[in-house]
Amino acid sequence: MKAVPGPTDHVVVVGAGLSGLACALHLLGAGRRVTVVEREASPGGRSGRVNLGGYQVDTGPTVLTMPHLADEAFAAVGDSLHARVELMALDPAYRAAFADGSTLDVHTDGEAMEAEVRRFAGPAQAAGYRELRTWLERLYKAQMRRFIDTNFDSPLQLLHPDLARLAALGGFGRLDRRVGRFLSDPRLRRIFTFQALYAGVAPAQALAAYAVIAYMDTVAGVWFPRGGMHALPRAMADAAGDAGADLRWSAEVNALERSAGRVRAVRLATGERIACDAVVLSCELRSAYELLGLSPRRPVRLRHAPSAVVLHAGTDRTWPGLAHHTLSFGAAWDRTFDELTRTGRLMSDPSLLITRPTAHDPALAPPGKHVHYVLAPCPNTEVGPSAATWRDLGPRYRDSLAATLERRGLEGFRDSIQEELLVTPLDWTAQGHAAGSPFSVSHAFAQTGPFRPRNLVRGLDNVVLAGCGTTPGVGVPTVLISGKLAAARVTGSVRRTPPVRPPASAAVSPSASAVLAGGAHDPS
Repeated sequence: MKAVPGPTDHVVVVGAGLSGLACALHLLGAGRRVTVVEREASPGGRSGRVNLGGYQVDTGPTVLTMPHLADEAFAAVGDSLHARVELMALDPAYRAAFADGSTLDVHTDGEAMEAEVRRFAGPAQAAGYRELRTWLERLYKAQMRRFIDTNFDSPLQLLHPDLARLAALGGFGRLDRRVGRFLSDPRLRRIFTFQALYAGVAPAQALAAYAVIAYMDTVAGVWFPRGGMHALPRAMADAAGDAGADLRWSAEVNALERSAGRVRAVRLATGERIACDAVVLSCELRSAYELLGLSPRRPVRLRHAPSAVVLHAGTDRTWPGLAHHTLSFGAAWDRTFDELTRTGRLMSDPSLLITRPTAHDPALAPPGKHVHYVLAPCPNTEVGPSAATWRDLGPRYRDSLAATLERRGLEGFRDSIQEELLVTPLDWTAQGHAAGSPFSVSHAFAQTGPFRPRNLVRGLDNVVLAGCGTTPGVGVPTVLISGKLAAARVTGSVRRTPPVRPPASAAVSPSASAVLAGGAHDPS
């Protein structure tokens, strides 16, 4: 593995999102002096927080999978995720509601899920699920260390026995077809393939290897931090501060001072100069290249994943059919992906993610009130409506979403809203997200693994990239890995700790709602 040559005693990390904070913790654990500079007034990046009249709203990912990856970062400084954050296990993982009126609760426990599939679709599908689960577990083991949790210096690194194992598992076939070998019920196939959307590829075109995301969601387990997802980056920042990091909030970087192929200092908008031996840019990929005055050297331009419209609603009621996370599927499926990725039209029969975090943490809303988060995938601004178009389109689409929710059983949704925040590609663009998409660069084959933008920068010896735009990619687990891999580029070694399962006290208490779900793979 290539590493930053020369001195690396003082490292400046630009950006305090999950990847930047994970990187900072791993660097601190390796004995580096670390300064974290963040343009916002608090940590989080995509995992931000907004207070809407007493409703505490997570503005980014809404679920946590693979918490041991976060615990690795805490462990690097002798700390613990579970000492800082109370995690609640979500069981079942989420609820799926289909256009024909049927519902399915997705459990991460194999026996519970097999029984639910048998109830839902019969014994043949239950047997298929057990085979699918075994395949997902084998797929994860074949990919994690060799193709996800690794720094690539060359595509030749793919030439390893694990590549043959992945091929033997059918990892280079198509996701939809491979899952279809186990499950013939189209509703069940959606449960294990919709995650491809967040990779920016339709299930019919996505590599079967991307089913590893379904493994994280449906097999490894889903968790929710008390205080919301923002509790995770806040805890990471606290741990970094306690371990000696210099944390600078409201500190925007506007220039990098370079000489002899190295960045010598980071300059803030205030004029302050922070000398450094190395710098990690965990900001948006486009912002990082703008600071560097470079652009990725690629034969074709980068393609971005679809975007999303998010309606954050603080309401005076909730609905018994909703779980913590509910996937509300429309009748259309293949047409939906065609609209999102090719024709650029808004979904004509939308599939939605509805999150109700107050199912597990009522303190996120005023007494007796609730928080609902409605995510509707939409085309990015490269293939769909421009950012400016959303200025007028957004309010109309919000009304359309509300009407759809009411038709699907959330009667009185519009009248229940006390506070709301609508986020569209216009807002994502204003936040600096390329193509108006918070899901960054898509995971088409030519933008995955060693073909994704590298975390080393050609021509600059001491600059490393982190975040969802570089390796390994989009999602909370992968951006945590990204921070660790960036730190390894600086230190020359990768620290790994064994998976740590949350203690029994982290499980859902008996007083929690009996109707629970959670865990679609979200942007980070």
